[in-house]
Parts: sequence; structure tokens; C-alpha cells
Amino acid sequence: MKFFKFTKYALIGVITGMANGLFGSGGGTIVVPSMVFLLKAEEHKAHATAIAIILPLTVVSAFMYIRGDFINWPLTLNVMLGGITGGYIGARLLNKCPAGLLSKMFGSFMILAALRMILWK
Repeated sequence: MKFFKFTKYALIGVITGMANGLFGSGGGTIVVPSMVFLLKAEEHKAHATAIAIILPLTVVSAFMYIRGDFINWPLTLNVMLGGITGGYIGARLLNKCPAGLLSKMFGSFMILAALRMILWK
């Protein structure tokens, strides 16, 4: 039973890591639903845990992108400033947001992002 559980966790991790590395982000769109629906994690904990999971994946991906000279540094630094602020605000709001609303907001964001990618490219 432990082997099956570890295999499920590892498979979710591999798929999340591949999405993060391939798309430059997107790991959260895989790992959050996976933790909620497959691992039965509580919604708030899944979102918070996703950040901790994605951090090392992002560091590895960023290293590869920097090494390949794919980074637009002026754009990166400007967006990073807003991202740090937004990350702080979002983390503070997570505790105040009911799980049902959080789930609906996350799902709506995923649908809008998918529609944008499919229809407006």
C-alpha cells in the first residue's frame, strides 16, 4: 500500500514538474486539482502546499532558462516586483477565502486561461 501511495505522489510530481518546465509555469494547475481530487487534500492546504512544491521546480526551470539565455531581464524584473506584492496579498487572502469560493475562483481562472490560449492565439 505504501508503494502505491508513493507511486501516486511521484507520478503527480513528475507530471507537475514536466508542466512547469515545459510551459514555464502551470504546475499549480496540475498539482492543486491532483491534491484535492486524488489525494483528498483540503482546498486551502492544497493551494499553500502547491507553492512549496512548485518553488524547487521553478528554481530548476529558471536555471535552465537562464542557462539557455531565454530570459528577458527587464521584463522579468518589472513583473517580479508586482508578483512579489501580489504573492504576499494572495497568501494573506487565502486564509480569509472560503474553500468553496477558492475552488470556484481557481476553476474559473483555469477555464479563462484555457479559452485565452485556445481562442486568441
